[in-house]
Amino acid sequence: MFKKVLEYAGEYRRTTYASIAVMLLGVVMSVLPYFSIYRLIAPPLTGELANPGQSLLWAAAIALCGVLYALLYVKGLSLSHQAAYSTLRNLRVSLQGRLEKQPLGVIKEKGTGTLKKMFTDDIDSIELLLAHALPEGLAAMGAMYRAGTSKVGDYYASARKMNNTIVEYINGMEVVKVFNRDGDSYRRFEQDVRGYRDFTLAWYKVCWPWMALYNSILPCVALFTLPVGAFLVLKDYSTLPDLALVLCMSFGTGAPLLRALSFLAAMPQVSYKIHALEQLMSALPLAQTEAPFSGRDHTVTFDRVHFAYREEEVLHGVSLTVPEGSLTALVGESGSGKSTLAKLLVHYYDVTGGAIRLGGQDLRDMSLQALNDQISYVSQEQFLFNTSLLENIRAGRLTATDEEVMEAARKAQCMEFLDRLPEGIHTMAGDGGKQLSGGERQRICLARAILKDAPVIVLDEATAFMDPENEEKMNAAIAEVLRGDRPKTVIVIAHRLHSIVNADQICVLDKGRLADAGTHEELLQRCPRYQKLWQAAQGSARWGITASKGGENR
Repeated sequence: MFKKVLEYAGEYRRTTYASIAVMLLGVVMSVLPYFSIYRLIAPPLTGELANPGQSLLWAAAIALCGVLYALLYVKGLSLSHQAAYSTLRNLRVSLQGRLEKQPLGVIKEKGTGTLKKMFTDDIDSIELLLAHALPEGLAAMGAMYRAGTSKVGDYYASARKMNNTIVEYINGMEVVKVFNRDGDSYRRFEQDVRGYRDFTLAWYKVCWPWMALYNSILPCVALFTLPVGAFLVLKDYSTLPDLALVLCMSFGTGAPLLRALSFLAAMPQVSYKIHALEQLMSALPLAQTEAPFSGRDHTVTFDRVHFAYREEEVLHGVSLTVPEGSLTALVGESGSGKSTLAKLLVHYYDVTGGAIRLGGQDLRDMSLQALNDQISYVSQEQFLFNTSLLENIRAGRLTATDEEVMEAARKAQCMEFLDRLPEGIHTMAGDGGKQLSGGERQRICLARAILKDAPVIVLDEATAFMDPENEEKMNAAIAEVLRGDRPKTVIVIAHRLHSIVNADQICVLDKGRLADAGTHEELLQRCPRYQKLWQAAQGSARWGITASKGGENR
């Protein structure tokens, strides 16, 4: 159980062993005074006269053992905590290094609740094992551990499910209230909380009999040994000094055993947590090398790309080319594979078949850092740090000057709302950017991408949730990008077709396949799927005009 944890101790592994040795020696020092007490009371029990010199010696031994126990206990805990926190540091660093190589999509699929619990609560709880249970709990028996392990998997599975449900319940509170879905949402919330309760109680019920047995017998060993021992003495099966020795040692050993057993319930938890951390790190890392970008240009090529979420394939041999310096739009109905292609290009996942190339170089033949230097990705859900808007934009290029940040904000059409803010670009964004509207956050994120000045820009439905005014400003900002000093290869995933009619190339996706590609006019002539999308877009535009004029939805 401790083997994997000790692997992360590194140079502090010897410190862990030293803490165990020191703590065990301390336990011996806590037991020896009771033996000394026995030596003090043994002579009177046998009718002998006590030797004052020996009595003084045993009394001094009791005092010395007490002092040594205190010193050893403090030293043992100091060593164990030093080793524990160093091991936790090594564990977190190792996890960080491994997770940086994992597909970002896989990490996001695990859920915020699961990752938060794993990286904070679960790792911190291992400190109990290393700093206390390991050096102090070696006397713990294995029956309760084996019983607890049989239930702990279900317990933690239910905990993960409950955590994710709580996070989703809180994040979706607005939708729940607006659409009067309190009943359905609360039933799921209640069901998962009840499931966590039931699995927790089932686990504890397995452990309770052993806990009750240990806690009822060990503190009362003297009550058991006194009548039994007295009977044995009266029957001449034993002697009074022997009974005194057993009683003294029962007082001396009971407390350390109870202390050790108090950590027993944590051991199955820690074992499972270590296993869960190993499972997190066992996911296949992204296929990449340490090589830099060496493509001949910034043409993007999707070559017979296949991709499957778990077991279900969602892209079926998609092939298309995005020429350097061009604007290419990906359109299609929801679930057609547009966003999946974008995520594969920025290496959220590895393709399950085919290849994606940048300038002729396979994405898997360069480092993720090298790829990130070549591509800026702006999605419909962008995160702002709780710092100034200036620093949020500067995240695109940390070495940028304030003037360069301001220029990027101007190109992203941010000045219109920055001028309204009391502190301008130095205004704090708030948690997740809550001080700004959705459209304003998107423009800050686009400014971040502009400042990065990557040769390839991917806009994944960046205007999906914007009102017409913000969408117009966002389109103007995109036009600024295209007019930059260096030609950009821009890929736009759009759901409003009127915003991409002037694209150099429009690629129509349908159920994970490329239906057609061409200009707006070409597709209107020959592509039934695009014609249907365009008719729907035109109908939506007419609906909006009629509704605004008539004062009611028609």
